[in-house]
Amino acid sequence: MLLNIFVLWYMFMCGMIVLFSLRKHLLLSLLSIEYLVVVIFFSFFLFLNLYLMEYYFIIIFLTFSVCEGVLGLSVLVSMIRCHGNDNLMNLSGLMW
Repeated sequence: MLLNIFVLWYMFMCGMIVLFSLRKHLLLSLLSIEYLVVVIFFSFFLFLNLYLMEYYFIIIFLTFSVCEGVLGLSVLVSMIRCHGNDNLMNLSGLMW
């Protein structure tokens, strides 16, 4: 069990490092956020499996994570249509 916690912590920290270091493109940020969602899903699954609980919370979590992914991709498509690329450095908050 301790090894599972260590692996989950390591995966989460690697995902956070990638999220904070690769902030140039929106697609890379979205991919790292989806990786973090998978890590959180895996940790929820292990927690619920450990305490022999039902998996209904995981279904709700996956529903919200799919909505988050769809919103991220719609922002990406809108940004590529308006600006021609997905560079985050060229944007300012006033353009939206």
